[in-house]
Amino acid sequence: MRLTALPTILLAATVLGGAALAQDGPPPRIQDVLPEPPPPPLIVVGEGEETPPPTIDAIPSVWAPSPRDDDNRTAYGLFLSGRSALSQGEFEQGASFLSAAQNLTPEQPSVTEQATTAALLAGDLRFAARAASAEVSLSAAIREAAELVSAVLDFERGDARRAITRLKADPVSAPHARAGALVLPWIAAAAGDWETALAEPNPAGDPLGVVFGRYNRSQLLEHRRRYEDAETVLRALVDNPRTAPVFRVSYGEFLERRGRRDEALRIYDAAIAAGSADPALSLARERAARPGRPPALPSLREGAAEALVIAARQASSENADQFAVVYLRLAVALERTPETLYLLGQTATQEEDLRDLGLSVLAQVPERPAEVHAAARVQMGLTLAAQDRREEALASFLMAQRSSPTDPRIAQIAVGQLMQLRRYEEALTLLNGPLLNTADQSADIRFLRGAAYESLGRIPEAEAELWTALQSAPNEPVYLNYLGYLWVDSGRRVAEGAEMIARAHAADPEDGNIQDSLGWAQFRQGQYEIAVETLEQAVAKEPANAEINDHLGDAYWMVGRRREAGFQWSRVLTLDPDAERRAAVERKLVDGLTPEASVGAGL
Repeated sequence: MRLTALPTILLAATVLGGAALAQDGPPPRIQDVLPEPPPPPLIVVGEGEETPPPTIDAIPSVWAPSPRDDDNRTAYGLFLSGRSALSQGEFEQGASFLSAAQNLTPEQPSVTEQATTAALLAGDLRFAARAASAEVSLSAAIREAAELVSAVLDFERGDARRAITRLKADPVSAPHARAGALVLPWIAAAAGDWETALAEPNPAGDPLGVVFGRYNRSQLLEHRRRYEDAETVLRALVDNPRTAPVFRVSYGEFLERRGRRDEALRIYDAAIAAGSADPALSLARERAARPGRPPALPSLREGAAEALVIAARQASSENADQFAVVYLRLAVALERTPETLYLLGQTATQEEDLRDLGLSVLAQVPERPAEVHAAARVQMGLTLAAQDRREEALASFLMAQRSSPTDPRIAQIAVGQLMQLRRYEEALTLLNGPLLNTADQSADIRFLRGAAYESLGRIPEAEAELWTALQSAPNEPVYLNYLGYLWVDSGRRVAEGAEMIARAHAADPEDGNIQDSLGWAQFRQGQYEIAVETLEQAVAKEPANAEINDHLGDAYWMVGRRREAGFQWSRVLTLDPDAERRAAVERKLVDGLTPEASVGAGL
């Protein structure tokens, strides 16, 4: 089959396009060049950790007397309402209910634990910080997160001395030790404790923490005008082949601030010539080549926010997206930038339970800078599409297009969504426009254009585009299957199409859509017995696909298995077929498979 195979390639193109867009700007990840430590346990609402949890008293099924708030709501009702809201992805509402329940029952560890978790994820940092002084036993993930939040909020309120006193007296430990270690020097500097701020990271510590701790130290040395020492630290990071890709731009920016623009340009040029794909390098090179001010050294507050972003990126790379959300919440509290908001929203959407929360944050990303707003809207669209909210996804992609009207990647994403909505004429308008209809257009663009033409019945144009796409990628199973099915189903070039489908199936034998095409090619060539076997296997792989079930019904009919044919056709009507297929199946249930429909006829 081709029509239900089409969304697979479109979705792949959409995800790849969106991922490429979302990756513009962020530096290479340090985990690509250093060994990763084992991931920490996740915060999971209502569940324990991988390490033995503290002993927590069970919540009583009945509180007697039941505590009530000023609105006469019971603690247990608030608790259940909070859990229900969290299960539906409504974190802000859930956090509100749970915090109200915790206020009524502060002696209940489980309520405090869950209320604090929800508050951390929803961004109610002040409530979460209260857990640091709670008189109940909490898990390490919650207790240490609350300690980190408390220190950062003290700093955010301008009381860096209180924050550093807290951190030195009770350092943030696992599983949030890295975030605590990265943010501590910036808070110490703000408190005037330069001895702590400039201390060399413990070389026996977490490798990622050590590397980024040295990077932070170089910036703090620059704040103290110890320029030679700062350059020594940065130079060591750039001279190490494993860490150089991450810190070249930072070193170049340091050189620009020191008035050594030519040296910075040489570093950027050498990295680009060596094949670096980091888009930040090209942007830095373009900026350095123009007259103007170099990038400013981050303030202490900005540096602390950047340290938390670094911790979040690494947590996310270790599949600890909930930890990353907490760190990014703190970064936003210190420095609310469009880039950090975007990263917070994008990270939240990676967790199924946090997707609605991520959508809410992404919607807050302002329209400037345009490229960040466009990336946020693309991420919103991808998330909505994954939830099968197709019209909303398209609206989000089109909004991204308005923010970045010259970006062909966004245009291709919009095309993919238009195709899924069967708005083929609109898709062709974009496909034939100047952004996508270029001399060096990709095979994917050719394929999408061919699929749009085919869907509109413009078969010669479809064949030309699909054939051109196939010449660029002759072994791509989706291209082979689509054009092969077009030829088989139309009866135009059945043998040739069948051979292409066989190649597609050999390349991807687990794809039920391609297996259906193979069975249909066998059916069209009169090989009914083998077609039954092939189509039964296709239905096993795609049991809810109307077209595949319809094809199997036809094959059963042709081998005399009439009752089974009727069962398959009846099943098709339960699978939400389009109007044309529904009408055809209803006729077959009355009249059977007519001779003209049982082709060998196109051969």
